[in-house]
Amino acid sequence: MKLPVRFVAFVIAGLGFSAAQAGLFDDDEARKAILDLRQRIEAVRADSEQRLNSRLTEEGRKTSEENAQVRRSLIDLQNQIEALRSELANQRGVNERLAREVSDLQRRQKDADQGMEERLRKLEPVKVSVDGRDFMADPSEKREFDEALAVFRKGEFSAAQVAFVEFIRRSPRGGYAPSALFWLGNAQYATRDYKEAIVNFKELIALAPDHLRAPEAALSMANCQIELKDVKSARKTLADLIKAYPQSEAADTAKERLSRLK
Repeated sequence: MKLPVRFVAFVIAGLGFSAAQAGLFDDDEARKAILDLRQRIEAVRADSEQRLNSRLTEEGRKTSEENAQVRRSLIDLQNQIEALRSELANQRGVNERLAREVSDLQRRQKDADQGMEERLRKLEPVKVSVDGRDFMADPSEKREFDEALAVFRKGEFSAAQVAFVEFIRRSPRGGYAPSALFWLGNAQYATRDYKEAIVNFKELIALAPDHLRAPEAALSMANCQIELKDVKSARKTLADLIKAYPQSEAADTAKERLSRLK
């Protein structure tokens, strides 16, 4: 262990002094002085070593305590970091779950909106064109008319009568009414229900005299009257047809039939 520089200088000075005085003392006294000096040097060195060791021990203790404190702080910090990571992971999981729930809600809302729009479209009036006439009709009304007409075109005239009677009952003044009366009358004519057919043909002409089917209805009404052997009424119906609709194809046919009726 290194001794302090000041202490070494002191020892050397002491030795120099002792050597200079060696001639003044005898050997015993010189040895005694040297031993005494050595003891003093050893005492000083021991004291210095003890102080240094004490200081080193204290510094080591402080350092150890500081290191322990640092370790505890690091452990606490690590625990806090792990806790934050766990909390962040939980929060991320919550956010992902919420995001899925929001996505599901948005999808269900979109499906509900689309379903509502589809239902509303089914209820909203649509523009239709029938027998030269354009008008707005409920989708259900259009569907029912088309279904009844499809039955007629399959040649199921009795079933067609039932379908058109029910249709007219539900929509007596709708845009389809004149056309429905026309096809009802034709279905009745096909089943030889001439009297009811005449009633419906007359109603069509009275309801919509400018309808595209009105000339044909008048001609069909005359045919019913002919089948019933009511020639007088048939001649009048044909004459009225020619007068009311002179430019129609039905008027040309009416002229031929009128010429054959006696």
